[in-house]
Amino acid sequence: MSTRYERVQRWTVWPMLWKEFLQLRRDRLTFAMMTALPAIQLLLFGYAIQTDVRRLPTVVVDESRTSESRALIQVLANTDNFTFVAAVPDRAAAKRWIERGAARVALVIPPEYQRNIRSGHTGVAQMLIDAADPQSSGAAIAGAQLAAQARGAQLLASQYKLRPPVEIRVRPWYNPAQKSATFIVPGIVGILLTITMTLITSTAIVKERERGTLEQLIVTPISRTSLMLGKLVPFVLVGYVQMSVILTLGVTFFDIPIMGSLGLLYALALVFIVASLGVGLLISTVARSQLQAMQLSFFFMLPNILLSGYIFPRAAMPEPAQWVGAILPLTWFLDILRGVLLKGVGMRDLWTQLGVLTVSAFVLLIVSVRRFSKTLD
Repeated sequence: MSTRYERVQRWTVWPMLWKEFLQLRRDRLTFAMMTALPAIQLLLFGYAIQTDVRRLPTVVVDESRTSESRALIQVLANTDNFTFVAAVPDRAAAKRWIERGAARVALVIPPEYQRNIRSGHTGVAQMLIDAADPQSSGAAIAGAQLAAQARGAQLLASQYKLRPPVEIRVRPWYNPAQKSATFIVPGIVGILLTITMTLITSTAIVKERERGTLEQLIVTPISRTSLMLGKLVPFVLVGYVQMSVILTLGVTFFDIPIMGSLGLLYALALVFIVASLGVGLLISTVARSQLQAMQLSFFFMLPNILLSGYIFPRAAMPEPAQWVGAILPLTWFLDILRGVLLKGVGMRDLWTQLGVLTVSAFVLLIVSVRRFSKTLD
């Protein structure tokens, strides 16, 4: 037993770890940025990134001016997709509102609208939509269709005593209010960990080289593995601090539910943090300056944001894009985050994600250690 303890004590990674912790403690600005910036970015992204488009500014051209036209306007307002900002006299005025960006939608109700309904015909209204933004126009179209169906069912029930022949009762799970923050904020945990872990570690070896301290490490009896682990372990702890800050703020400010086990989430997050650090270390063995390291890190960030499923569903992507996304550790960690936090899934449902992340972390670390050479070339 004592022999094993002495062997652990003589492990060459301890001096490297001590050096990195001292360096981290002295560089208080960097440590503050690593802990404070994620909080600022979470609040910014959480409030700014909204995938559910609501309250589109809408003007009304009500040429009917009847109880039926007012009922239609009320039904549209109840969908929460539209905010009626003005009543305008004609289509030309509505067009000017849309052209100058003061309105995104114009509702046109013709004079014969109520007359057609009362005579048993279909009352037809028109909605003019600014489709320059497809997401906003999609929300307007969906809201218009929903309002038309609701008002049609009301008229059938009141005038002809008919009930709709088919009714589908929708019960959304996991995000019943359909708030985009509930979907976005867990993803921000993975995005910020990817950004900070990759960016910070990508400059680790390069910084040693530029400062000239790499020469001192070369003449020490520290092995390549110990040197890499010494660079890695302090940032694992920083990653956990960042994750804790983001989750705390997410629950406090955005009411993010925690349906599953936090212990399980933190245990699985270790593999993702190590994989992200492995990417940063690999970049640091390729780059020759901190500028190159930062450029390569940002080049790695873009596919993570676009192809991992952070904002855009991967099922809607072309197959080549899905294959690229499957290589990214963030893709699998997002499944873990949303599965544990929003759905409350357990370990039995996450073996695939854990396996892919473990293989990714192992391969990245092995390649990084082998690429690193204790020479100045």
